[in-house]
Amino acid sequence: MRTIVKLGVPITTAALILTACGGTKEAGTATSAAGAGKVCDAKIGYFGALTGDAANLGINIMQGAELAVKQYNEKHADCKIEFVKYDSEGDPAKAPALAQKAVQDKKLIGIVGPAFSGESKAANPIFNSAGLNIISASATNPALSQQGWKVFHRVLGNDATQGPAAAKYIKDIVKAAKVYVIDDSSEYGKGLGDQVRTALGATVVGSDAVQQKQPDFSATVTKVTAASADAVFFAGYYAEASKIIKQLRAAGWKGVFVVPDGVKDTAFVQQAGAAATGTVITCPCVPEDVAPEFAQAYQAAYKNPPATYSAEAYDAANVFIDAVAAGKTSSQDVSDFLSKYDKQGVTKKIKFDDKGEPAEVSVWSYKIADGKIVKDQEIK
Repeated sequence: MRTIVKLGVPITTAALILTACGGTKEAGTATSAAGAGKVCDAKIGYFGALTGDAANLGINIMQGAELAVKQYNEKHADCKIEFVKYDSEGDPAKAPALAQKAVQDKKLIGIVGPAFSGESKAANPIFNSAGLNIISASATNPALSQQGWKVFHRVLGNDATQGPAAAKYIKDIVKAAKVYVIDDSSEYGKGLGDQVRTALGATVVGSDAVQQKQPDFSATVTKVTAASADAVFFAGYYAEASKIIKQLRAAGWKGVFVVPDGVKDTAFVQQAGAAATGTVITCPCVPEDVAPEFAQAYQAAYKNPPATYSAEAYDAANVFIDAVAAGKTSSQDVSDFLSKYDKQGVTKKIKFDDKGEPAEVSVWSYKIADGKIVKDQEIK
C-alpha cells in the first residue's frame, strides 16, 4: 500500500497503520503490546551534542528529528514512536560509552546521528557491531563511508564535495591570490582543511593547525598577516572561528574569512560581533526557503526558525519513521528498507548508495550581513 507524505510525514490509511503495528516480537525489534501483537513502542534516537561548545549545532539537528516524530505521533496517537536523546557533548572520548548505552535498548530501531565526524569515528563501530542503523544529518568526513560499516548512512554531501566547492568559491568568487588555511585538528576540521588545501594547490601560501578550546590565536594571526593572505579558510567549529576572526580583525587584517558548515550558526555571529560581517560560509545544506512548509512547522514548534541541518535531520528521521510505518523494526529489515529507500524529502530526494552516501548532493554559500546569516548562492 502506498504511503502518502506531506512535509515528509507518513499519512497512512487504517490498513497501513494495522500493518505497521502488527507482527510478532523478535530479537532486535520493538516490544510487542501485551495480547495485541502491536509494535507501538519503537524508538528513534538522536546522538550528538546537546551541551558543550558546539551545542547549538546539535540542538538544531535534534529538533529537526524530534519534529518529524512529533508530527507522526499526532496522526498515530494509538501507535506512537518514542524519541530518545543521547547527548555526546560532541566529544569523541565520550561517544563510545554512550553508543554502548544506546545499543542496549532493543526498542531503538535507528539513530539520527552521530552529529559530528569525530564522534562518528568513535561510535560507529559499536553501532555497526550491534546492527543499529544510523543516518547522520551532519557528519561530513569522507572516510566515514569507507569503513565497511553496513549500518552507516548520511543525507548530505561529504567534505570531498564541500572542500572543492569552498575552493572553487575562493578562486572564482573571492578571486583570492593568496589563501591561508587553518584547521582545528579535529577529525572534521583536518579532513576538510586537507580537501581545501589540495583543491587550492599553489594558491595556499600557508597552513596552520590549532586546537579546540584554544583561547589565544595570536601566533596564527601573525602567520596570516606575514603571509599577506587575502583570504583565510578555517576548517572547524564556530567557537574557535569567532575568536580567530576577532583576533584577525583586531590585528588589522582586511581579507575574506571563509568557513564551513561547522560555523554556520547564530552563535558565531553573536560571539564574533562586528568582526563576523562579510564572512562566507559553505555548507552542504539547503537554504530555509527551499522547504517553506517545514520552516513554518519548525517555527511553530520551537519559536525560532530552523537552522543548520534541522531540515536534513527531519528527512533522516522520516526515513526511520517510514520504516516503522511499513512494519520494519528488526535490524535486518530496517537495513533492507534503507537500501531500497527512494523518496522525496524536504531537502532532496533521499536515496543511498551501497556505502550509505546520498545520491543527491549540493553545496551552498552563505554570508554574514547585518548580523544575520543570509543565503548567497549554490556552488555548482
